[in-house]
Amino acid sequence: MKTKKYVEDLRTKSSAELSQELVAAKKELFNLRFQNATNQLDNTARIKEVRKNIARIQTVMTAKLKSVE
Repeated sequence: MKTKKYVEDLRTKSSAELSQELVAAKKELFNLRFQNATNQLDNTARIKEVRKNIARIQTVMTAKLKSVE
């Protein structure tokens, strides 16, 4: 599955790389919401996908943080 591969990829990244990925995903979500508000967005399902990816990144970051403690 596509999501399993994505999560495995996230688990191999360092904390700094995860932080950068999180910032990029949040910027993308902002841009998608802006496009949606101005009726320029064609694929509205992308918003839901990016939101779930943000949650996945945060989950992996939290798991890494707890494993260090």
